[in-house]
Amino acid sequence: MKTLGTLLLLASTVAFAAQKSYTEEDFIRKVSEEVRKKVDEVKNKSVAELTKELLEREEKLKLRELDLLKQQDSLRVSEGEIAKRYVELSEKQKDFLGCVERNEEESKARVGQLVEMISNMKPEKAAEILAVQEAEIAVKIIQTIDPKKASKIFNFMDKEVSAKLQKQYLQMKK
Repeated sequence: MKTLGTLLLLASTVAFAAQKSYTEEDFIRKVSEEVRKKVDEVKNKSVAELTKELLEREEKLKLRELDLLKQQDSLRVSEGEIAKRYVELSEKQKDFLGCVERNEEESKARVGQLVEMISNMKPEKAAEILAVQEAEIAVKIIQTIDPKKASKIFNFMDKEVSAKLQKQYLQMKK
């Protein structure tokens, strides 16, 4: 039955490859001729040859099946390794995120300490310290101290530094 299907496919391919127009009757006639040729070839072969051919095909199929089973095993092993690596990376990611969170908390605590110190200073001294501080840290400190104290500190700063910090402070608020 497979041979007949193959022959039909072969015949249709031949018909289209030749780029000729066939009527349905011509097509059926050509297919019938091709089928007869193949049937004659099969008739001319001995049973031993056909059996040998079938056994060879069966052996090829078994080999192919073994190859597929090996590929499946290989994929299972790879999946296991990938799953293990995923778990390891997830754990590392959690550790990393934990470190980042810890660093953020420690940074907030340090900024809190600086806020406490600046809040207890006189505005002139606080202005001197914040003027030389990194702008980002100075803005964080100014953001958390009392607004009245912050305005007094700004009054004692150099106008350029004060304007720069105020601009950053306003942008931070947005």
